[in-house]
Amino acid sequence: MLENLNRIELDNPVDLIISQIRDLISSGKIKPGEKLPPERKLAEHLGVSRNQVREAINKLQIYGILKVLPQSGTIVNGIGIVAIEGLITDILRIEKTDFTSLIDTRVLLEREAARLAAINRDSDNLVQMSKALDHYEKKLSAGQPAMEEDLLFHIKISEASNNSVLKSLMMIITPDILKSFTNLKVCNDINNKRTIEEHRTILEMISDKNPDGAIKAMDAHLRDIIEFKANY
Repeated sequence: MLENLNRIELDNPVDLIISQIRDLISSGKIKPGEKLPPERKLAEHLGVSRNQVREAINKLQIYGILKVLPQSGTIVNGIGIVAIEGLITDILRIEKTDFTSLIDTRVLLEREAARLAAINRDSDNLVQMSKALDHYEKKLSAGQPAMEEDLLFHIKISEASNNSVLKSLMMIITPDILKSFTNLKVCNDINNKRTIEEHRTILEMISDKNPDGAIKAMDAHLRDIIEFKANY
């Protein structure tokens, strides 16, 4: 009898916060450029903790839906409603991902993003990639999980590619990458120092406008995940 019953999945408060923010944006009650209420007021109104509100905002910021401005608050980015609906659906997706296909797709996108970034990057792109890498290193130094910061660095590379379609594809698969890597325990703390050095090399090649070097550095960085997929 038990085998005929499906396990009940309870919604995560962070996912529920994301859903409510989506509804506000999609309905036009919050428009691009408008500010969200402060974290404290949101937490009190929703009956959740400030940490949960902060986690939801941080996740939506990574995917470009919200933007946190120092000393100014959190604003809604000017993204089309259809794009927001599709992107947040991916963020909240529960169904099982084809992990090997996800890795194949990521490798293709990452190599091309690195190549194009080395050709098209500007000074602001370099600042954004450097900031993302600094956040990643600080999280690791504090002994905290840093997978989202890691992938944010890669999203910043895709932004530097100056290819909006490539960037959109990276943002679409990023939620599934995060979930799959966590569930399968792909990443661990053993290779943190090496990963930082690999990131620095990628950034150096992009900064030097060396597309071949950027591809080579990205290939070296993705070697472990490709090997993991081969043995999966």
